[in-house]
Amino acid sequence: MRRYIADLHFFHENLNDSMDCRGFASAAEMNEYMIRQWNSKVRKNDEVVILGDFSVGKAEDTKKVLDRLNGRLYFISGNHDYFLHDRSFDTSRFCWVKPYAEMHDNGRKVILSHYPIFCYNGQYRRTKKGDARTYMLYGHVHDTVDEQLIRRFQQITRETDRADGDGKIDCNMLNCFCKYSDYVPWTLDEWIAFHAKHQTTPASRCACEESTCRGQED
Repeated sequence: MRRYIADLHFFHENLNDSMDCRGFASAAEMNEYMIRQWNSKVRKNDEVVILGDFSVGKAEDTKKVLDRLNGRLYFISGNHDYFLHDRSFDTSRFCWVKPYAEMHDNGRKVILSHYPIFCYNGQYRRTKKGDARTYMLYGHVHDTVDEQLIRRFQQITRETDRADGDGKIDCNMLNCFCKYSDYVPWTLDEWIAFHAKHQTTPASRCACEESTCRGQED
């Protein structure tokens, strides 16, 4: 079974009070909760694709977290994954580390990137029944105003006629933000179901100051 998740941000203390407003008493408490949630569903032979921003911790500390997580891990690098720049970091826990990848999941193509891609490879492809054949999985934007803009873009795109006259344009972009799944890596079908239910729901606003919630950190 293959699962996906983005933006866990292990060791990122500030996310408890700003941006995500995760509400844990400390980064240590957050780390332990996320590890428990992960291992509550992921089994030893499950594949998990991490869509970036896994940890802001040091290489040694990040390795200790990785060693506690179940599954075979595939890593799409994000802008906060500084541990990858440490030459002492052992990447052998990952089957591969890439900035971008394309895979197949039960007959469907998945485009994998930390950053959302608005015009992605295979976007127009459908099955003979007219179902989507390609999904774009991303992270980076968490649950900010940027996610609201992406949802608006998708809605506009889905209302736009294709140039070939074959109906409307498909747009299947799935934000795999860890907080949506309560820090559990979900299957593609679980992410599809979640976004089908919430695609017209505005991204939530946290209780912190608006200036800290406008978008992701650089």
